[in-house]
Amino acid sequence: MTELMNPDELRTALEQAIKGKSANASPFSLAWASGKLSRDHLSRWAENHYHYVGPFADYLAYVYARLPEHYVEAKDFMLQNMYEEEIGGDRHTDLLIRFAEACGTTRERVTDPDNMSPTTRALQSWCYAVAMREDPIVAIAGLVVGLESQVPSIYRKQTPTLRDKYGFTDEEVEFFDLHIVSDEIHGERGYQIVLEHARTVEMQQKCLKICEIGAQMRLLYTTALYNDYVGAEVPLEELGLAA
Repeated sequence: MTELMNPDELRTALEQAIKGKSANASPFSLAWASGKLSRDHLSRWAENHYHYVGPFADYLAYVYARLPEHYVEAKDFMLQNMYEEEIGGDRHTDLLIRFAEACGTTRERVTDPDNMSPTTRALQSWCYAVAMREDPIVAIAGLVVGLESQVPSIYRKQTPTLRDKYGFTDEEVEFFDLHIVSDEIHGERGYQIVLEHARTVEMQQKCLKICEIGAQMRLLYTTALYNDYVGAEVPLEELGLAA
């Protein structure tokens, strides 16, 4: 029978649940980091990504509403995270749309749900389902640890290429710069909440499983962007991957 883990053991197990499933490993991310995507490809990414991250404050709100009242620090973190997404300075979705417009698409195309792929729709639906149905601590493990904590490592590889290869301005890539900093903080807070409140073997195992699934969902979503929009123009062999 699996034994109860101490915080250090659980932290390592959570990290291992994500390891090897990062969206950095997807062909779309590899093509982006190596400068092989066109601005049209980046436009399609923005049109999809809006529908995944756009409702992020909504996902968090469902979790916030179900957290026990005495989980004060966890509730405060969720509220702060929602505030930063929506009204703490520039709205994050507006920064994403600014980047999208610099790529050549329009606000109307970005906000139109008909422009997201079925896999993006599946990721959005999974996030809503986790937020509404899972134990709040398990939901934080999936949404904040499994998904949000990956963002800084992904954007650190992609953002330099946006400046150096594509010539985007600092203002146009502010969405990425902001999330490298904010999501590193959010991800760490998510870890700390899970480590504090996952106090049974069952809860720890659920948190580990949903982290793994969250990482798989983001990897699947990012890989689908390559299959749907890029694969015909940038073959896997060109990325050093087996076909």
